[in-house]
Amino acid sequence: MKNRSELREIIMKILYQTYIYKEANVDYDLDELIKEQLEVENEFVHDTVYGVIDKQEEINKLANKYLIDWTIDRLSKVDQAILSISIYELMYTSTPSIVSINEAIELSKQYSEESVSKMMNGVLDKIYHEELKD
Repeated sequence: MKNRSELREIIMKILYQTYIYKEANVDYDLDELIKEQLEVENEFVHDTVYGVIDKQEEINKLANKYLIDWTIDRLSKVDQAILSISIYELMYTSTPSIVSINEAIELSKQYSEESVSKMMNGVLDKIYHEELKD
């Protein structure tokens, strides 16, 4: 059984694939992409992948609101996936905010440049403080 950190990495890879296929106008079966990455069905992975895709437009708008002189579509597909997962978790799930942000930063440290990790941390922190705090 994989832990949530490992599952988020799988979610990132699935979303990355969907972004590549979408850009190339390639048809795909989302359930098949999920099955290719998992030995056993996992509700967290399924719900998060479908949730991010369903809310992608809202997620992108929120990301763009807090990205300074930048837009989410200019980030690498991997960075788009990491940021989208975290924003989705912050806005639409009961995952503790600190967990969602820390998980995104850890993934970005593994797959991105340090400057991108810092930028992501800043964006997620602003979303947390300005969108979630009343």
